[in-house]
Amino acid sequence: MSPVQSPKPKAQRRGGVIIPDAPKWHQRLVAVLIYAVAQCINATLRFKLEDLSGYFSDVPQEKIIFAIWHNRLALALILYRRYVARRDRQRRLVALVSASKDGGFLTGILELFKVQPVRGSSSRRGAQAFREMVAWGRRGHDLALTPDGPRGPCYVVQEGVISTAQMTGMPIVPVTYHLNWKIRVKSWDRFQIPLPFAVCTVTMGNALRVPRETDEAGREILRRQLEADLRSITRD
Repeated sequence: MSPVQSPKPKAQRRGGVIIPDAPKWHQRLVAVLIYAVAQCINATLRFKLEDLSGYFSDVPQEKIIFAIWHNRLALALILYRRYVARRDRQRRLVALVSASKDGGFLTGILELFKVQPVRGSSSRRGAQAFREMVAWGRRGHDLALTPDGPRGPCYVVQEGVISTAQMTGMPIVPVTYHLNWKIRVKSWDRFQIPLPFAVCTVTMGNALRVPRETDEAGREILRRQLEADLRSITRD
């Protein structure tokens, strides 16, 4: 009888810190292909902006936490480039990505958009990722979070974005968009892929602040408020 082999660890550990899987060469290749396709489709899209926040008539002076549903990730980085980075080339975005192997190619896409990835989720490397996001925010970077990601439920805000806002003092701006022509993938979030020549109506919702002294009950109230605000500006 052959000996039972122990399963391989999902990630390396150094001094108790989980090191996420780095993108493999084939994941970087997929990232380049996706980036190229996204740029081609983006060139055909028509954008309309509804700015309820009042932040984007000009470049926002303070740094922001952008909260966008997981199924709207396809255009999230393009929107940041269009409405923020293009106006102020000194601004930088940090985005949370899963620490799993599947998150490897997403990391490659972020790097092509010159966005700093932080690897982690609620089920893996969550506490470390939270500390890293807070640290980047305090250094003066914009942050991007999918409040219902990475596993859902769809359109249900998790507490991480509220805690990040509380620790950094940064306002949360809910962001969503509506595509009049798209593909919806049969995934848990019904991920949306824009089709060429679609009209993309972007909505920036009212900013939400989380005071540093907010207790657990207060955070839950603000979590529900953010969820309601995001849902109210979301059209499928």
